Amino acid sequence: MQVQIGAHAIPSHGRFTMALDCVSSYLHALKENWQPVLLLVPYSVGAAALAYVWQKRKEVRTWIKVAQENRERAFREMERAVEQFKKQNPGLTSESVLSLSFKDLHKNLQDGQLSPEHVLYTYIEKALEVTNQVNCVVDYLQECEQQLQEMKRNPRKGLLYGIPVSIKENIDYKGHYTSLGFARFLDKKASEDSVVVKVLKKQGAIPFVKTNLSQSMLSYDCSNPIYKQTKNPWNPKKTPGGSSGGEGALIGGEGSVLGFGTDLAGSIRMPSSFCGICGLKPTEHRISKHLVRTTTPGQKSLASMLGPMARDVDSLALCMKAVLCQDMFDLDPNVPPLPFNDEVYNSKKKLRIGYYDRDGFWLPHPSMRRAVMETKKLLEAAGHTLVQFPLPDVEDAIYSMIRKGVFADGCAVLREKFEWDVIDPNLTEMVALCRTPVLIRKVMAFFLKFWDKNTARSIVMSCGIRSVKDLWSLHVKIENFQKEFVNQMRKLEIDVILCPALGPALTIGYPQKASDAISYTVLYNHLNFPAGVVPVSKVTEEDEKQLSLQTPQTRLEKIFYEGVKGGVGLPIAVQCVALPWQEELCLRFMKEVETLTRK
Repeated sequence: MQVQIGAHAIPSHGRFTMALDCVSSYLHALKENWQPVLLLVPYSVGAAALAYVWQKRKEVRTWIKVAQENRERAFREMERAVEQFKKQNPGLTSESVLSLSFKDLHKNLQDGQLSPEHVLYTYIEKALEVTNQVNCVVDYLQECEQQLQEMKRNPRKGLLYGIPVSIKENIDYKGHYTSLGFARFLDKKASEDSVVVKVLKKQGAIPFVKTNLSQSMLSYDCSNPIYKQTKNPWNPKKTPGGSSGGEGALIGGEGSVLGFGTDLAGSIRMPSSFCGICGLKPTEHRISKHLVRTTTPGQKSLASMLGPMARDVDSLALCMKAVLCQDMFDLDPNVPPLPFNDEVYNSKKKLRIGYYDRDGFWLPHPSMRRAVMETKKLLEAAGHTLVQFPLPDVEDAIYSMIRKGVFADGCAVLREKFEWDVIDPNLTEMVALCRTPVLIRKVMAFFLKFWDKNTARSIVMSCGIRSVKDLWSLHVKIENFQKEFVNQMRKLEIDVILCPALGPALTIGYPQKASDAISYTVLYNHLNFPAGVVPVSKVTEEDEKQLSLQTPQTRLEKIFYEGVKGGVGLPIAVQCVALPWQEELCLRFMKEVETLTRK
């Protein structure tokens, strides 16, 4: 057989010979010039890598820009909706709605004295006003206008009929972003409502805005690269707390009467404390968490929970009564069918209350201790029995259980989440640690322990758990800690616990530097106890004077003290705690504290 090439015919075996000659010539050229070729390889790989990184960063910044433009468009839609309503109803005023307490607002809506439209558009306008001051709203749920029309056609009035509700950004609402402050999650919108949103709608509530949060929800400040920094409505130099800081700021600024946040280490209670409102972290699974997003799904060592935030305790109680309904139990079988117990909430039985004014680990602000002791005296005067409660080793719980469990994967999930994203300035230290190789972290911790023991321990705990066996052993240790705490309460015949809530609000940027201050709230996520906060006082000049006289014990406490300076006039809260599944008792105790401190 022959192959025709041009005018020449070449036998088929000649093709093989020609191919060998070509390969031989190439290899000979490579042999003679191997150094330049090898030098090109790393440059080529490096250039390709840089191009890839540049492309990913460009995508991320494009998504952020689109999300910011969408928010501005949403604000214009809010303005349009308000103006249209005002033109159609020139005789109605905002003051007739905004002046009402939640209890009176609820009654007037149920009785028909107020229309849902009047209430909704009043709070849309107020939410716009508040967010212009503190940057707390990130999205308008325009579907609320359609929901209003559907309510007109349906005569059924749920328990929350006509109540506007704000929700934290990480709670899924169909057709809207759930980013957790990460640009990487802006590529798609929620495909359906979370269970809690479905139940709120069935009860007649109207979700109308989403609120800001800290990137990753692992900071008690409130900032992210997409929606930027939220400020405290009491003082714009201070943080509203986090991660549910958008809710705290909006409700504290009176731009919402009821909202939902989430709480992994105090993310409902700290914003509530910093912004002068009430908030409840229930027992895990008392309310459905289905389609409520978290940064580290699968993490089971520390219980995160969804809960209500409002200006008074009665609002929280009515909200809990509304959502703990058959609709919730049907939509999520993981929620135990436990309706709200009105008898417990309305009980007048005197309580036996355990209390402490410091946890033995973190030196509290003087106002935190004063708030507890003044509330203790009021409770005793009202006929309740107060018993000092001896805490277990909180420091050991923070480091060898809580931090160890949360970072059991050696920060692998967090590294993945932050891989191509823009990093919020409040998280730079945490992200840098997550990206540091484990071996280097251990070396850093070894040298740091001679200068800063607590920071060294935190670094060691971030290195992860070596085996599944060790993880299971940690879970056993956590369970034993919970059993010992419950046994101590039963031994002293204690119904509830009164203790400090972190406060006052820190200057923006300081929470990252004083992360261990969460010890007062994270303890009850660790225990999975229901816990709520109630504002009882404000920081005084004397508190500020006492602060200057206290000596911080660690570098982190010194930073914390710098962060809380200049807090005169800011709200201070106390924390109220009950045993698991006793949210009604916790709320009843919170109501008692609220009543006594507001007299």
